[in-house]
Amino acid sequence: MKKQVLITLTAIFSMSFWLTSCNSGESNNESTNTVQEDSNPGAGQSAVQDDDSQKDVVKVAAGSADHTTLVTAIKAAEYVDVLSNAGPFTVFAPTNEAFAKLPKGTVEDLLKPENKEKLRNILEYHVFVGGIKTENMKDGQVLNEANLDNVTIGVKDGKYTVNGANIIVSVPASNGIIHIIDQVLLPPAKK
Repeated sequence: MKKQVLITLTAIFSMSFWLTSCNSGESNNESTNTVQEDSNPGAGQSAVQDDDSQKDVVKVAAGSADHTTLVTAIKAAEYVDVLSNAGPFTVFAPTNEAFAKLPKGTVEDLLKPENKEKLRNILEYHVFVGGIKTENMKDGQVLNEANLDNVTIGVKDGKYTVNGANIIVSVPASNGIIHIIDQVLLPPAKK
């Protein structure tokens, strides 16, 4: 995934350089799409300010009062730019209430800098690279997540689950789809 991010960022910067060098400096088109280079010179895709387009998966989650813990975790894992890229991504997004079901102190422990790799593994277990809507899910379907572990989809009586967690609602984003779930998915222990 890191290689894909590097390739994407290289393409974006190359295109920006090309567009800048081809532009005479005068433009009749005003746009709200800008890169906030002054505030964070090394910022990636997440630094693009775009008030017109559909929001990406990170911006959708950041706009939800029910996903503040998830957004905090994404920031702590330094995955904002990764999940702001083109995708498509299928994100299984636990609610704050789902995180609250974990044993006391678990979230706080995972947010510590020394536990970033553990946090990343858990977050990657919630992301499938590809876009899958619920109407395309099949009972027993296995998805290989970004951390290379599998989750299993359940479909019964019009209800959808992932590893037993209920998919409450699905929200489209510009770079994929978010399935809001009522449990945190924990990857299997490594053997």
